[in-house]
Parts: sequence; C-alpha cells; structure tokens
Amino acid sequence: MDNEYESRKKLIECAKKEFMEKGFEKASLRAISSAAGLTTGAIYFFFKDKNGLFGGVVDEPLQRIMTAIEQHFSEDMETDIAGYQHSSGDHDGFAELMISVLYADRDAMMILLEKASGSKYEGIVDRLVDRMERHNTALAKAYAAVCPGKKINEYMLHWFSHVQINAFVHLLTHVEEKERAVREIKPVMDMLVESWMKFILE
Repeated sequence: MDNEYESRKKLIECAKKEFMEKGFEKASLRAISSAAGLTTGAIYFFFKDKNGLFGGVVDEPLQRIMTAIEQHFSEDMETDIAGYQHSSGDHDGFAELMISVLYADRDAMMILLEKASGSKYEGIVDRLVDRMERHNTALAKAYAAVCPGKKINEYMLHWFSHVQINAFVHLLTHVEEKERAVREIKPVMDMLVESWMKFILE
C-alpha cells in the first residue's frame, strides 16, 4: 500500500513538471513514467488515461477553489439583503480565503489555467464564469425583490461575472507572492462589490 501511494505521488510530481513545461497535448506519458522510475502501465493503473493523470495534478486544488466559492455563495444568499450596506473591507475574509486556496498550489492552478488545452479541463475559466453568473442571477433576483421598480441589467450581470472571475485569474498569473496578492485583491473586491450594487439593477 505504501509503495502504491509513493508511486502515485511520484507520478503526479513528474506529471506536474511535464504539464507545466509542455502543456497537456504535448506532454509525454512515457517521459513522465520514465522520470518517475515507473512504466507507462503504472499511469494507466492509477489514472486510467492522460486526462486522469492531469486530474491527479489539478483536481484537489480545483476542489478547494470550488468549496471556497460555494461557501461564499451560501453566505451571500443568507445576507439581510434589504438592510445591507457595503463598507470597505466587508469581503476581506473571502479575498484572503481565495488567495489562500489559489496559492496553496500555484503551479497546479497555473497548469489548469494555461496548460489544459486538449484536456477535459479546457475552458475551465468559462465554466467558473457560468457558475458565477448563476449565482449573480439568483442574488440579483433577491435584490430586485426588495427594490420596487428595479430590474436586472442582464448585460452588466454577465459582464460582471467575467470580471469577478478574471480578477483572480489575472492576479494568480501575474503576481507570484501570496502576500502581495492578498494586498492587491482587497481594494479590487471593494470596487467589485460597490460596482455590482450600483449597476446590476436599473
């Protein structure tokens, strides 16, 4: 059992290096298994195929991100919408949580965002935007329900969903230091929340 655990771990480590250097499409299973001191058969045994091996690298960090996002969505929907007044720093906790999970394995996240072409994970940013838009729609409907005469600006809602996700993507791909990322994202979050409340309803 210990040997199997170590073999799987070694394959993931070597796969991470190969995917980072060459991307999913050009990565060689033979090169990965050779670097791990194993046969290609070990890859098929543990991961079934190349997509499975890619998942071995990115699934855990991706799940941490989705858990953090869903937790934030749940808290948003429990907010006293009618009485909510935004003040600077309201979303610092979420910002710090997101940076923490994004930078816990930055290499894996970079692979997911920039090296997934040809894999089943291709287009992950668009999928995250879609999830964000579904949440924004539900939240906007709740706001509209307590704001007589207001209706949802569908275009702005769609645009904001992209901006919200891409704010974190841009940070991750351009800022290496976690501490700096935390500093940079907090004013961005304030701006996004203020703009959301101003422009999503019209």
